[in-house]
Amino acid sequence: KYISDLANGNICVAAGFSGDVFQAKARAAEAGKGVNIAYAIPKEGGNLWFDVLAIPKDATNVNEAHAFINYLLQPEVIAQVSDHVGYANPNPGADKLMEQSIRTDAAVYPPQAVLDRTFVNFELPPKVQRLMTRSWTKVKTGK
Repeated sequence: KYISDLANGNICVAAGFSGDVFQAKARAAEAGKGVNIAYAIPKEGGNLWFDVLAIPKDATNVNEAHAFINYLLQPEVIAQVSDHVGYANPNPGADKLMEQSIRTDAAVYPPQAVLDRTFVNFELPPKVQRLMTRSWTKVKTGK
């Protein structure tokens, strides 16, 4: 919902995945109503996230799964995926095949100095999770 809310100007700030924000930006531009959207990683740092392709341990079509992953990661294929969704990809061979506006966008491929300020989430103890939930509830309710 926050993608359409951003694109329509119903909300002015959101914590979200880069690809979602890029999608909202594209929708806003298509609508032509003067809604300008930008994605930023705070100077203090932010959550580093990534999508993963995995094959379940009990998968029945393991060879086909490997074939699909190998296909998807081919430079000419993953370049098109990155261009469409606005997500970085791990294949340096795709760089020259991508739209340069995406490949050179620091929001898609942050410089090392920005990456150095990011972190990967891990499961927190229940006590900390409760505290975070209470804190977010206070923020959302304005209390």
